[in-house]
Formats: sequence, structure tokens, C-alpha cells
Amino acid sequence: MRAGVVRMFQESAALKLRFVEANADRVVAVAQRMADSLRRGGKLLFFGNGGSAADAQHLAAEFVNRFLRHRGALAAVALTTDTSALTSISNDLGFDQIFARQVEALGRPGDVAVAISTSGSSPNVLRAVEAAARLGCLTVALTGGTGGALAATADEAFIVPSSETPRIQETHITLGHALCMLVEDLLAAPTERPGTSGTR
Repeated sequence: MRAGVVRMFQESAALKLRFVEANADRVVAVAQRMADSLRRGGKLLFFGNGGSAADAQHLAAEFVNRFLRHRGALAAVALTTDTSALTSISNDLGFDQIFARQVEALGRPGDVAVAISTSGSSPNVLRAVEAAARLGCLTVALTGGTGGALAATADEAFIVPSSETPRIQETHITLGHALCMLVEDLLAAPTERPGTSGTR
């Protein structure tokens, strides 16, 4: 049992290192575009299903509240949290529209839509990316495996080279944390300072 636990951590760490070696420059570039959007009054829209929905909520909260710096709030919304919207859209229009409809309502040109799907083939995520593109949003995909249709549709696609959902999700949240850190650094005011994660 102990060997299995150690192997899990080793595989996760190795995958993250492999991913960052291939994508570090693009992570910085996307963080700069996120910061530019926020600086101009734009917002970040996060969405995904299941564990990816949890990641969307986690990352949106890091931007709205804080990650490592004591700073002003940043505009980010997880499209996975409003149960009335999710259930009414699903009931009236279909489950594949639950995120697209919210993007149509909330998205504006220059916003950044962050789509999270380990398979890259979730229909509701794909429809939302298409809606965001029509509105003039930057679309960013966090996916895995071969990237699926999502990687081909988004403006920027981060593909974790693994077919194992847990390992992909672990890399996605580390990538999300890196984006939070970089955006905070890019937008930091002279009076804002690095801090701790509080009591979380």
C-alpha cells in the first residue's frame, strides 16, 4: 500500500514537470493576457463538469479573494455555482447549453473564458467556448489526452499528456495556481504585498 501511495505522488510530480517544461512560456503569455483583460475591466469565466467544476470554483475564488497577495478583488466567475440557472437552462434548453447560455449573458468582448475538460470532448464545454468566441472573448482550454475537439476550438489550449483523469486534474489545478500567481504579480500595486493563504 505504501508503495502505491509513493508511486502516485511520483507519477503526479513527473507529469507536472513534463507539462511545465513544454508549456512554461505559454503559461506566462496567457497570464499576461488575463492580466490585460482584468486591467481593462474584463472578467474571467471558468467552467467545467464534475471535478473540473470544482476546479473552476476553486480558481475563481482565488482570483476574487486572493491567492498569495493582499490585493484588490479581481473579477472572476465560476459558471458552475448557480443551481437555479443550471437547472432552468438544462430543463428548458438542454444540458449542453448550461454554460453557453451563461456566457451569452455575462461574457463581453475582451473577457477570458477558461474551459476545463479532462477529455476535451464535453459538449456543454464546447458549446460555451463557441459562444465565448462569438462574443470576442479569449478562450483558454485546460484539457488532457489528445486535447479532443476542445483543444482545436480554443484560442489557447493546455493539454496535459496523460489519459488518467486524476493526474490530469492534479496538473490542471497546479496550472491554475501558476496563472493566479502570475496575474497577481502582474497587477500588484506598490502597496500590495505577498502574504500567506490564511486559515485555508
